[in-house]
Amino acid sequence: MAKASKAAAPKKERAAPPKKKSGKPVKKELKIKYEDKSPGQPALAELFQELSRLLEPYAKGSLEKHGGSGGKLALISNKEVEIGGRKRENLWFVSLLVQKGYVGFYFMPVYMNPAVRIKIKPELLKCLKGKACFHIKKRDPLIFEQIREALEIGHKAYKDLGWI
Repeated sequence: MAKASKAAAPKKERAAPPKKKSGKPVKKELKIKYEDKSPGQPALAELFQELSRLLEPYAKGSLEKHGGSGGKLALISNKEVEIGGRKRENLWFVSLLVQKGYVGFYFMPVYMNPAVRIKIKPELLKCLKGKACFHIKKRDPLIFEQIREALEIGHKAYKDLGWI
């Protein structure tokens, strides 16, 4: 029995991104989809606030703060960069997200730059549950200090690469 051949569907042309009067492309608004997954867990709200304070010193220059309430916060670089031959309009640095039972500390320098991971202390690495997500379940001064150090290391790495 012969296979039926499918006719090639015509390719859709992508519309050019909208441009401002100055001729520069308009940046898309970043939207973070999230609903609070941990109602009734005030300890996580407090933990989120404490972790948010650790990120505050980095919300300057090309790193813009997105969110900050409702259990979500992100620092995203608005500097256009090229990574591996691919142009990017923005680049995530770090984010916090209240999950069910923990606060997710999403630290992209660990994922995008293996040299950063080597410099992170073992106690903090025990909290790493994915490629870039650390599960922070309670206030631990040692872990908070190591997060502070990791932020410094990651910020320096991004800066050295010209990403921020």
